[in-house]
Amino acid sequence: MNQKYFQLFVRITVAIAFLSAVADRFGIWGNPGSKNVSWGDWGHFVDYSNTLNFFVSPAIGEVLAIIATGLEIVFSLLLLIGYKTKMISFASGLLLTIFAVSMTISVGIKPTFDYSVWISASACFLLGTLNGYSYSLDAYLINKSFKTKCLD
Repeated sequence: MNQKYFQLFVRITVAIAFLSAVADRFGIWGNPGSKNVSWGDWGHFVDYSNTLNFFVSPAIGEVLAIIATGLEIVFSLLLLIGYKTKMISFASGLLLTIFAVSMTISVGIKPTFDYSVWISASACFLLGTLNGYSYSLDAYLINKSFKTKCLD
């Protein structure tokens, strides 16, 4: 089978999952308590994040929530356009593994499976092992660089 579509599918689905979680934190999917809404606003997300990061103060926990949210936004955009895909895939896998370990320690292992955190992390790590990324800025830049070298 042709890898180019599968790797694109993984890039898109991981990026959408990150962006969906971020959207939930800002109430885009609905208010707190609404059907299929995990948090519904920033405050509820920080409360949950502090549950996962019980080993730090709430102030540091909020900083960690901001950092995680920023990374999810950046990683999702880079995965969508396919820029620095190998590095971002591994970084996304690491971030998801940190989430999964924190969730396991603080709330148990079952939610990590219910939310497919381990599967998403492994998909990111597997994506990072590929040699090329079709339909990506990486492929465009490599092709452009190759053409430039051939013309010199």
